[in-house]
Amino acid sequence: MRTFRNILAVVLVLGIVAGGGAWMLRGKIATTIYRKGAEEALSANPFAKLPDGLHVALCGSGSPLPDPHRAGPCVAVIAGQRMYVVDIGDGATRNLTLMGLSPAQADALLLTHYHSDHMGGLGELMLQHWAGGAATEPLPVYGPQGLEEVLNGFQLAYQLDRGYRIAHHGPTVVPPQGFGGTAHPFQVQANGADVVLVDDGGLKITAFPVNHEPVSPAVGYKFAYKGRTVVISGDTAPSPRVEAEAKGADLLVHEALSERLVALQRQAALAANRETIAKISQDIIGYHTTPEQAADIAQKAGVRYLLLDHLVPGVPLKGLEGPFLGDAPKRFKGTLRLGQDGDFISMPAGSDAITRTNRLARFR
Repeated sequence: MRTFRNILAVVLVLGIVAGGGAWMLRGKIATTIYRKGAEEALSANPFAKLPDGLHVALCGSGSPLPDPHRAGPCVAVIAGQRMYVVDIGDGATRNLTLMGLSPAQADALLLTHYHSDHMGGLGELMLQHWAGGAATEPLPVYGPQGLEEVLNGFQLAYQLDRGYRIAHHGPTVVPPQGFGGTAHPFQVQANGADVVLVDDGGLKITAFPVNHEPVSPAVGYKFAYKGRTVVISGDTAPSPRVEAEAKGADLLVHEALSERLVALQRQAALAANRETIAKISQDIIGYHTTPEQAADIAQKAGVRYLLLDHLVPGVPLKGLEGPFLGDAPKRFKGTLRLGQDGDFISMPAGSDAITRTNRLARFR
């Protein structure tokens, strides 16, 4: 017994010494981690280590309602060596960089509609695309009718900043002609036909109308590449069109609103005499989709993986995930995930595999 106590004492002492050593070296350890992170974030080709196929990065899973762990709506889709960003909410551009996906590498931005939370980070994305990579051409921006007005407004707001940066860094570092974005508007009608935006090199991107009335136009996007398919719903009430587009898809990224949790918010607002907040909480239910409804859509469409994003309200506590999802897990037989910022889902070409990691987990 005495021998055991002696061994235990030695182990404890060694542990304390080792821990103290690590504490004393914490600055060097942190610097090493920072250096490796910077090297990864500034990699010349962030896609080089990825297998050929479709990859989806959730750069923002939040909504206008506050959540300390979620940026505004943003989904990046990587097809081979090309990256397309769908919507760009507040904080999403920073998430892209932290995930090792340089905004300078974005081939285009695709907007689903013109609610502020889906485009609040547009100015920052265009700035980082330009100044972060010495771009000689503006960022291509796609969206339904009304796009020019939105884009012109952001570019006007950034005109003074443009001048400051050119004067400071010089036209070689920030070529004046690469500033901002170029509008590529398309016309879409409710219940109208798909609009093909890209169809080359094995990649096809289509836009389709969804129901987010009174917000109109509003669209979702479908990406097909080398036998793998992902559909992004955008903001919408339950939509037969989303179900039709998602038939047999590998991945459906669908917005989700919990009526149960929104009702609790409304009750709190009424108790506090916040009638405006209470009214808005009631109004938003009609043009969003519950997790259960999204699960039904995915199940009918034969989707393999359902990733819920644009979560309304925020889910700041792990214990709220069950109440948020409700009966959704019982209604969908595939893989269901409540999206988190940093989720990275890979679908290699020539395979049925779907894998998930989280590129922001190390920062939490």
